[in-house]
Amino acid sequence: MTDHGFDFHALTPDVQLNAIESVGIYPQSGLLALNSYENRVAQFVADDGQRYVVKFYRPGRWSNAQILEEHAFCHELAQADIPVVAPIYREGTSLFTTDGFRFALFPSVGGRGFEVDNWDQLEAVGRYLGRLHQVGAATPFQERAKFDLDSHLYQPRQVLNEANLIPEGIQATFFSDLDRLIDAIAARWHTDWPAIRLHGDCHPSNILWRDGPLFVDFDDTRNGPAIQDLWLFLNGSRADQLAQLDTLAEGYREFREFPADQLQLIEPLRGLRMVHYMAWLAKRWQDPAFPRAFPWFADAKYWEGQVLAFKEQLATLEAPPLTLYP
Repeated sequence: MTDHGFDFHALTPDVQLNAIESVGIYPQSGLLALNSYENRVAQFVADDGQRYVVKFYRPGRWSNAQILEEHAFCHELAQADIPVVAPIYREGTSLFTTDGFRFALFPSVGGRGFEVDNWDQLEAVGRYLGRLHQVGAATPFQERAKFDLDSHLYQPRQVLNEANLIPEGIQATFFSDLDRLIDAIAARWHTDWPAIRLHGDCHPSNILWRDGPLFVDFDDTRNGPAIQDLWLFLNGSRADQLAQLDTLAEGYREFREFPADQLQLIEPLRGLRMVHYMAWLAKRWQDPAFPRAFPWFADAKYWEGQVLAFKEQLATLEAPPLTLYP
């Protein structure tokens, strides 16, 4: 397979249309690009009157086996009546290749945005995540990545060091505080939690609401601690987060024991996400879509703000972890 690297220029509209038609689906509308930076995603209407979404995977990120394992997990969840958007199978497979690009097709589904401040919706999300984790705990992934310090801290630290994006005047302070944060996270990280199959990136924007939650975008699915799929719904003051946590737990417990012993991982995971996100942007900076979408990433003020964010996260790590109400 040709490795196009960061360059999606070869993925022209004609290439995309030919790819879709190669699996026996014939678009009757134009391709409407959807908001996605890691991959290239578009919606269209086919000659059967149905709406579809086509997703072209970024070359070199996942192996075929890893993508197919993601697809199989989505279908396993769907068969368990958990509301997810699973890829479409054609002639026995869900992963297709054209002109060096790998792609998958999905049904296009509508829905409202998930309301993070709606307690009923938050409890329902907790309920379905309990069911999702019930399935995910049955057997681990064999091919997918996992949450660990190497992939989310040490490798990102190396990427940032080699990126030449951090202003020279604050490099020493930036990396000094980053290393302090990494050391603090590593000191609080433990590996005796059970690693289960997760959504992996279960933030509010990856949930649609259709008389209940609909989970989308399993591109980052992986093995990890259950709390990873829960903490991203916690925001605001400590009191706000305690109330949100209690609401999630109330729904979750209907199907699975809530991982209260993993609450101490919330702030380390928040720190991991902070560092991993910066490195993700740095790795993708060669893709022209990224400077257009994230122009502030090259601004000195952004990097100065990250030094302050490191200090704030270090202080948060020193505070007692969240606890459930008795």
